[in-house]
Amino acid sequence: MPASTVLITGASGGIGYELAKLFARDHHNLVLVARSGDKLAQVAAELQPQGVSVKTIALDLAAPPAAKFLFDQLQREGLAVDILVNNAGFGAFGEFATMPEEEILGQISLNITALTELTRRFLPPMLARRSGRIMNVASTAAFQPGPLMAVYYATKAYVLSFSEAIANELRGSGVTATCFCPGATHTGFARRAGTENSRLFKQLGAMSAEKVALDGYRAVMEGRTTAISGAHNWIVAQSTRFAPRRMVTAVSRWVAEKVE
Repeated sequence: MPASTVLITGASGGIGYELAKLFARDHHNLVLVARSGDKLAQVAAELQPQGVSVKTIALDLAAPPAAKFLFDQLQREGLAVDILVNNAGFGAFGEFATMPEEEILGQISLNITALTELTRRFLPPMLARRSGRIMNVASTAAFQPGPLMAVYYATKAYVLSFSEAIANELRGSGVTATCFCPGATHTGFARRAGTENSRLFKQLGAMSAEKVALDGYRAVMEGRTTAISGAHNWIVAQSTRFAPRRMVTAVSRWVAEKVE
């Protein structure tokens, strides 16, 4: 049986990089996408000695033609993607009214538009083969509004809703869709988002990227519809279903606020 091919976006560091290591360990060939070609080359050099094929593509998926370019390139090369991991995404800290427009639209372009378009392009070939897996990486942010990161939280709520809906549509097709929801994780995300000094990271703590990635890997390979990494994150996510929305929003803001 030929080895399957896994496409991972945002694969140059953090959870994406750790997922790439797990898939390589189990002899899956890789297509790794991120903006930094140099970082991707380092990852490829590390993983190729494990006997897997590693193709790297330096691409900014927030640019409108990028998802189509990526799909068309792999089609031309005859590369069928068996597992799609939509991991690329970013957040930005600050009040919505003063946040730069490029930060707002960039989050929507990458976290929502690119993820949706990649899913739409790679899903039909999977359905034709009656085999495939999709993992969309959301966040525990998907379960509540997020003052001071309003757009990021909203984009992750979209990912959760979208993924659960298509998972239902795919029942019996041989293809699964998994929404993976990590909580705070030690990656470059907090530095990029400007949340390194938030209560969430400074006082409440974050999980390791290795542990989070393993949870995600197990979830997608088992075909679970929704998976939350960490028991404490699961409890917090579930609690938002029963608490008054005003309280949920206030707590969410308190967690996001910066501390000395």
